[in-house]
Amino acid sequence: MNIILLENVDKVGGQYEVVKVKNGYARNFLIPRSMAIIANDTNMKRLADYEHRQSKKMMRLLGDIKNIAKKLSENTLKIGAKAGTSGKIFGSVTNIQIANALKEQLDMEIDRKVIEIPDVKELGAYVAVIKLHPEVDTRINFNVVQD
Repeated sequence: MNIILLENVDKVGGQYEVVKVKNGYARNFLIPRSMAIIANDTNMKRLADYEHRQSKKMMRLLGDIKNIAKKLSENTLKIGAKAGTSGKIFGSVTNIQIANALKEQLDMEIDRKVIEIPDVKELGAYVAVIKLHPEVDTRINFNVVQD
């Protein structure tokens, strides 16, 4: 069954993408949860109109997003974590901690879902990737320090 995704769904597709999924998955999971609609002619026309309006809006915002990306790439965050004497941290650093640090240290609110971080298990310097826009990805440096 062809459907139009109304939000990002892991391992299926991105928002407003037309994908083919199994009938049961669409009828029993995606559509009842308002995560997708059936890709019929009417909905495809509405999607085309919506994408046209969104593209104009995103072009206006692209300049602002690039300025935010530049500001992010110029800064380094400090993330506190409890660690043993060998430098291994208890647990790991998550994208939630990065989002909280962005809010506290840089006064920027970034959704945690757009932050991708490597597997952090020790103290040290790392780089996270933030996908602000389909055309704009930025990297931010962060140091994991003893809490």
